[in-house]
Parts: sequence; C-alpha cells; structure tokens
Amino acid sequence: MRRLFGSVRARATLGAALVVALALVAAGAAVLLSLGDNLTGQADARANSAAREVASQLVSGRSYADLDLPDSEDSPVQVVDEDGRLVAVGEDLERISGTGVDAVKPGPATGQPSGDDDREEKGEEDSGADSGAGEISDDTEYSEGSATVDGESADYRFAAVEVSTEDGSKGDLTVYAGGSLSDEQSAVSTALTSMLVGFPLLLAVVAGTTWLVTRRALRPVAAITEEMSAITASEDLARRVPEPDTHDEIARLARTTNETLTALQTSVERQRRFVADASHELRSPIASLRTQLEVGAAHPELLDVDGAVEDTVRLQELAADLLLLARLDAGEKPGGARVDLAALVREELSQRTRDRVDVRMDLKSLEVAGSRGQLARVLGNLLNNAQRHARSRVAVTTRTDGAWAVLEVADDGSGVPEGERERIFERFVRLDDARSRDDGGAGLGLAIARDVAVRHGGTLVVREAPSGGALFELRLPIPQSSAE
Repeated sequence: MRRLFGSVRARATLGAALVVALALVAAGAAVLLSLGDNLTGQADARANSAAREVASQLVSGRSYADLDLPDSEDSPVQVVDEDGRLVAVGEDLERISGTGVDAVKPGPATGQPSGDDDREEKGEEDSGADSGAGEISDDTEYSEGSATVDGESADYRFAAVEVSTEDGSKGDLTVYAGGSLSDEQSAVSTALTSMLVGFPLLLAVVAGTTWLVTRRALRPVAAITEEMSAITASEDLARRVPEPDTHDEIARLARTTNETLTALQTSVERQRRFVADASHELRSPIASLRTQLEVGAAHPELLDVDGAVEDTVRLQELAADLLLLARLDAGEKPGGARVDLAALVREELSQRTRDRVDVRMDLKSLEVAGSRGQLARVLGNLLNNAQRHARSRVAVTTRTDGAWAVLEVADDGSGVPEGERERIFERFVRLDDARSRDDGGAGLGLAIARDVAVRHGGTLVVREAPSGGALFELRLPIPQSSAE
C-alpha cells in the first residue's frame, strides 16, 4: 500500500477522488433530503386539502352516508367520532395504519341515520339540526402510515382535522385523510439510482483527469531528477537541469536548482584553485628553507640563519592566513563584541615597529560589533599593503557616514588601475608578482580583509586617494544602540 501511494501523482489522484467523493455524497444527501421534504410537503398539502373538504361537508350538515369522499386509492379517508368509533370511511379500503383507528367498516351504533326515510321521519326538526353551523379546527396533525385499497398497499401521509358541531347532532369528529407518498418514493428512488450510477463515473473521470494532469505537470520533475542523477554520477557540475518554458513552481525549482549548481560549481572551482595556489605558495618557502638547512648541515659556516628565519615566518603567516580563510569559508560567526575602531588603530600602530613609512592618523571614536581579532587582521593587512606601495606617506582615518562607520587607509603610491580594483580582492592575486614574492606577500591579505568585512555585514572597496595612491575604504554598520 505504501508503494502504491508512494508517488505524488498517486496521492494527488487519491486526494482529489476523496474530496470529490465527499462533496458528491454531501450534495447527494442534501438533494435527496430536500427532494423528500418537498414531496412530503406536497403529500401533506393533498392530505390536508382532502381532510378539510370532508370536514366542510360535515359542518354543512351532510349525513355520513351522503358524504362525497375522495377515491380511496388517491386519498383514503376515515371519519371518527369523539369516542373513537369509525362513522364513515372511503370505499374499497381494506386496511389502514397510522391513524390510530384500524377499522375500515363503520360500526352499527354510529348514532347517525343515513337514509331518506330516516330524514323524512325526523321532519323539520332533523332538517334544522343538520343545517346547524359547525367549526373546523385550524390545526392539522400529520402522521405517516399505510393503506391497502383493492389489494394494493401504499404508504401515505395522513392529515387529522378536528370538526365540532354546535347542535351536537354529530358531536366532535376527527377526519383522517391520506396523501400518497408514491411520487416521493418514486422520485427519491430515481434520484438515488441516478446518483449511484453517475457518482462512480464522475469519480472515475475526476481521478483520470487528475492522474493525467499531474503526470503532465510532473514530467519536468522527472527530467530534473534524471539530469541530477546523471550529474551526481558524472561529477560534472557544468551540466544543468532543463528549465520548462512555464512560470510555475516547477520552473522556479529548475531555475533554483541551476543556480545552486552554479554556486556549487563556483565553490568547487574556487576550492580547487585555492588548494593549487596554497600548494604552490607553500612549496617555495619550504623548498628554500630545506635548501638552507641542507647547506647548513653540509657547511655550517654557510648557513643563512636570517633567511631561514624569514622563510619560517613566511610559512607561519601563510599557515595563519590559510587557517583564517578556512574558518571564514566554514561560516564562522564574527561575534557581537563592541570594538572601538580608533582604539583598535592606535593599538595596532603601537605594535608595528618595522614600518618604513610613518602613519598619519585622523581618528574619531566609533564602536562597531564584531570580532576584535578579525578586525585587527583587516587593519593589519591594509597597513601592510599600504606600507608596501607607499612612497612617503600612509594615512588612517575613521569617520561616520549615516549608519556606517568608515575606516580609510590611504597611501601615496602608484595606486590600483581601475580595471584591477575588483581582481585584487581575489585569493593569491598579485599585480606585481615578483616584488610581492620578494616582500613575502602571498596575495591573501586583501582577500581575507574583504571576507572579514562581508562577514561583519560591511564592505571593502578601493578607490583613488587624493594623493594619487590607493585608498581602501572599510564600511561597517554601527550598532543601533550606539547610533542612538
């Protein structure tokens, strides 16, 4: 069963069929109830009309024998006196139930003469009594039962109407008249049969339509799944899943999948370049250090201790840069500690003793949220870059710009060509490769600085400084409490 309904198409078809089935059952039940109530009301109306017609004859003074009773097959009638005795009944009535009086023949002691001779014997006195006024009750009580007429039984709705005669010749009477339920039963039966035949056909049409529509709608999903399986098997991230020419959720899924594949391909390629470049950068100092150590082992007097120390420091700095990049790529959070940029600049400059160019400061106390160590690394990398390219001056400035804290590091060097201002932030990129290697740069400083800036919700860009060199601008958001 789980495998049978394991697909979206099967579950959608089943769900649609169930919903339609419930709706049809509810609607069918409502129609049958409404139809039955309507037809029952019509039977009640017919029964009430027949009962009041007979009651009108009684109050007009007619004798029981002269009553014009309707055909018993259409409307069986009983007239019962106040003692519960049957005094008049429709012709051909063989059996009746539901009125409370099962008799179908009037009893011998009805107390009402019924012939012309009797009427002549009563003379004027009887005539005056029969012409007396009576009253028909406005209330009608209904019951349900059956009657047999000429050997055929049927169900009826019976109306009971109370009749009182003021002269007392007949006393209080009750007229029972029936309205046939055959029309109601026939109509309900026909409607029910139609529903029993039509509902399964309609459900089959709904299920089939849902199955076909869902199959057509999910066809691109099958193509996406097939292509993703092929990409996984081939490990070729350059491939893309097909995008349907629609504007629905599946088209958005395909576009999002391709965007994910593009991002994954970029990440993998970046990682591969990173590993290759890191291996290349590590190979040079390690080879140089090994050569110096081997020469020193063979000829101690030729050992270049200073060179070995420089190579070791370069290896240490490169390893630290690679470790920081790995943490940034892993999504390390910078934290929410408050850092004063002016104090950070002063502290960083106080620890730099080998700078060849003096640094001028124009500082304003500004607080930002983040990692003090990472922000110090950014400042150090920007100062190292400025010292490497400056001719005679490096300037550090802090200021505010709306909701941003801005730290600027400028030099008076040759600057950065406009076409290279984004490329310099890529990893292992050096515009002057030979000089950077001699100075110990690995092309990671600016890449690390921008990554840290982005992790802190800020930006890092380079422009032309007023002195003609490079101006690096670090923007960091000012915490809301500090801004207030």
